[in-house]
Amino acid sequence: MRLVIDLIRGKQVDEALHLLHFSPKHASKVAEKVLRSAVSNLQNKDESGRLEPDEMRVKEAFVDGGMMMKRISAAPMGRAYRIRKRSNHVTIIVESTAAAKKEARKAKKAPAKDAAAPKTKPAAKADTTETQEQK
Repeated sequence: MRLVIDLIRGKQVDEALHLLHFSPKHASKVAEKVLRSAVSNLQNKDESGRLEPDEMRVKEAFVDGGMMMKRISAAPMGRAYRIRKRSNHVTIIVESTAAAKKEARKAKKAPAKDAAAPKTKPAAKADTTETQEQK
């Protein structure tokens, strides 16, 4: 699953859908379904109007380990081997490209404001020794 998710991270949504739709891997069908759901959620959440998939991009995509079902397989001499059937949690976060551009502009302006602000003094040594004693 992680191989498939790595293909679409940071791409435009329409390009990611094409990659997943024509990928021969079984996990790509599940990832495509999750991506379509994320796109639908963003379209319903948007108040300004209807967003098109070509105006969106995959902001974040990651896979976490899920529940593991444990099964037993018969082995020679009366033994048993444990089979672990793994599952996972797929998370895909989609954003509109217009929102991404606004965030980038804010990020560029933010360091200039921080540089003009006065710097605070570091904490006194007595404060740091108190935190070490608490541990």
